[in-house]
Amino acid sequence: MIKKILIANRGEIAVRVINACRELGIQSVAVYSEVDHNALHVLMADEAYEIGPANAAASYLNIDRMIDIARKTGVDAIHPGYGFLAENPLFVERCEQEDLIFIGPGSKAMMLVGDKIRSRVTVAKAGVPVIPGMTQPLVSVEDLMKNADQLGYPVLLKASAGGGGKGMRIVQKKADLAAALESAKREAMAAFGDDSVYLEKYMSSPRHVEIQILADQHGHMVYLGERECSIQRRHQKIIEESPSTALTPELRAQMGETALKVVQATGYTNAGTVEFLIDRNNDFYFLEVNARLQVEHPVTEMVSGIDLVKQQIRIASGELLDLKQNEIVSRGHAIECRIYAEDPEQNFLPSTGRIVYLQQPSGPWVRNDSSLFPGLDISIHYDPILAKLIVWGETRDDAIARLIAAIDDYVILGVKHQLPFLKDVVNHKDFREGRTSTDFIESHYHDWKPVHGLKKIAVAAAVIQEMNAEHDFPQRQRQRDLYNPWTQLGYWELV
Repeated sequence: MIKKILIANRGEIAVRVINACRELGIQSVAVYSEVDHNALHVLMADEAYEIGPANAAASYLNIDRMIDIARKTGVDAIHPGYGFLAENPLFVERCEQEDLIFIGPGSKAMMLVGDKIRSRVTVAKAGVPVIPGMTQPLVSVEDLMKNADQLGYPVLLKASAGGGGKGMRIVQKKADLAAALESAKREAMAAFGDDSVYLEKYMSSPRHVEIQILADQHGHMVYLGERECSIQRRHQKIIEESPSTALTPELRAQMGETALKVVQATGYTNAGTVEFLIDRNNDFYFLEVNARLQVEHPVTEMVSGIDLVKQQIRIASGELLDLKQNEIVSRGHAIECRIYAEDPEQNFLPSTGRIVYLQQPSGPWVRNDSSLFPGLDISIHYDPILAKLIVWGETRDDAIARLIAAIDDYVILGVKHQLPFLKDVVNHKDFREGRTSTDFIESHYHDWKPVHGLKKIAVAAAVIQEMNAEHDFPQRQRQRDLYNPWTQLGYWELV
């Protein structure tokens, strides 16, 4: 078993990995940028080291620096979390060269599944249905127009080297092609250092369903059911659930077996996700492989009872996967909401500031994956995700009711967030009845505005009163500029 792990990430996912390490008796090493010196993952880890300035390219994306710290601290392995270096084949290759265990797939598999064009070609040869589209990167506007005419409008431009909606453009007509190509290539280069884009047929109002897989280094693999990820904004998932209301037991088994075909065809190991789109006829098509732990992995953990981070570590240690397909059972229903520091009243612009008050919901079957605490500064430098709220219920209706109650109990003051927006989405009649698609937000909430309740106003007023009262304690006020667990207890003195 691995003895010591460097977590090459920050925020709530770093906290999540640290907790798994503690339970397995593994030492954890955190890294942090200059602006993250006070972060929760830094306080929780057994060791923590500054990795560079706030700019991610000079810190969390700095491969040389990451390897230097791994060598300095004598770790056995590196867990990449998600984002940053998690799907960078050059980083995986460097770990292999340095005899460091990368907790994820090998560099060859990573390189294959990370290239959307190559992966499409590979899985198609294995008999996996793919969305009609190109098998070579675009080289010119003329090439683009020719292929778009063959596919028929609308079409979708996509970056070959990455995801998350970067480098993605929906093109409705030929007149928009040239500008869309230039914009997509520019954004892809900025996000992934590779401006390769390709074209595929745009599917109208599909459902986005993904299959969680685990594969060990000895040829054993299983799928752990599906997650419905159709509630998206700007191609970014914001609400995920399991099981999907779109799948019958037969369709679930068919998609699960197809996902394992993808794993076999690509030589993939460790935890990963095979993503599909489902059309109105319930036909499904391969979309891509996410070669890492997903942001929404807690949804699968809640319904399966399987700890995916621990499974990742065990597989990376060379252990046999001790799960059998016929023994994996999904129980109840789980839903996750991603909570972002953004202003839903200003077209979801990112928000910055200091968390001045925090109340996280609790209770049976309520889970918070978070790195928040009062006094934490939310900066402009990284992805604005603050936390993930996950609930489980015996039925989908139970889960929705529990989620709404938890959102009502969630209070974050100091930065803007979209909790009221998330509550409206899960309260929508179509969501409650399971009628979701990737254009759900665009169709129902393009001009959303909040309804300000008296409860929220009262809480804000109470916090302002408390903050003003603190002026009587100037020393305490100065201490609050830095996170200190003693000051979180409130005013106290030794007698």
